[in-house]
Amino acid sequence: MLPDLLSWQQPADMVLSRWFRAHPEAGTRDRGEIAEAAYDILRHLRRYRQWAQSGQGPEERRLAILGLAATQARAQLEAGLQPSEGNWLDHLQMMDPACLPRAVRYSVPDWLDARLAELPDALSLLAALHQPAALDVRANPLKTTRDKLLEAWLNGPEARWSPAPTPYSPWGIRLQGRPPLQRWKSFEQGEVEVQDEGSQLLALLVAPRRGEMIIDFCAGAGGKTLLLGALMRSTGRLYAFDVSAARLARAKPRFARSGLSNITPVVISDARDQRVRRLHGKAHRVLVDAPCSGLGTLRRNPDLKWRQSPQTLLALQDTQAMLLREAARCLRPGGRLVYATCSILPEENEDQIAAFLASVPGFSLVDAADVLASQKVDVPMKDAFLHLRPDWHGTDGFFAAVLQKA
Repeated sequence: MLPDLLSWQQPADMVLSRWFRAHPEAGTRDRGEIAEAAYDILRHLRRYRQWAQSGQGPEERRLAILGLAATQARAQLEAGLQPSEGNWLDHLQMMDPACLPRAVRYSVPDWLDARLAELPDALSLLAALHQPAALDVRANPLKTTRDKLLEAWLNGPEARWSPAPTPYSPWGIRLQGRPPLQRWKSFEQGEVEVQDEGSQLLALLVAPRRGEMIIDFCAGAGGKTLLLGALMRSTGRLYAFDVSAARLARAKPRFARSGLSNITPVVISDARDQRVRRLHGKAHRVLVDAPCSGLGTLRRNPDLKWRQSPQTLLALQDTQAMLLREAARCLRPGGRLVYATCSILPEENEDQIAAFLASVPGFSLVDAADVLASQKVDVPMKDAFLHLRPDWHGTDGFFAAVLQKA
């Protein structure tokens, strides 16, 4: 499995899923332990590779030992360790990672280390991105409330996962560990969906109203679409655009479970598709959750730091700028455009907004804090944009800007 993971040809979750399908003899507990060790290796890869240089035998075995040693009790490993490997582990435990260069200590490529070093509280951010994330879910406001879910969970078997309200989103609940959420009755009934708290806040910035026409320009698996539809109380028309038929197909069961009837999924060829052009000048609100580097989600997707590069970043920036321009064409006068990414890099975020405002007349920037405050949500911000970070807010790294058409 490790050679496939470290080839960077596919996302880590796809590689693991394929391996588990090929090894049905692995039980639920085994799969959990294997996945946990694999993600630990991806998270600490650069440091582990440096440590592995001092060991003996194939590098893949040494990496596997380090991942298992970090995620399981030592006693569970002893039977499979050679004496020299046990001595090697004992030696490594005496080493202080703080003595390593920053990029090695936090296991990031040099180019990303240089970019993150330019951001405020860089060490704090690196440390937070280096840690596994809790599981955020949200109540479906069309069917229930967060308070009702919390009351039921805290008095049921779900209490073992320590459910607690998220600090900012009025629908969010944070769970510890990896609960079997898909087997919970509340999930089967469409009362709860998996969604990071930062992503939930995007719906508040869109602030949809009943009866409006709204476009989710890059709907993906439909998490944000579902929340927008619920806030519209299943009225109006909500278009879920995406270039991937497979992603929208995966979203359809979620749409059905949610109880919503106002969502129209549309597979488009690109942002200039005729089905998009027919909506030019008609939408009240448009959300562009643009394709991006995903570097704000390294807590959940540590392989991204190895799969992205300065070259892929440049290509993504071109796509983002094009999507922003094309999405803006769909707005009617007075409409609202929300641009968002799960990146923490300025070139994908505020730099894109500055370039758009300089080249497209008739749009102005709205203070995101004011939009949230109007809905009684207070998120600490340093400028007019929504900047979310794991070290500051406990969420994935998110960016959002609110633009108003004259």
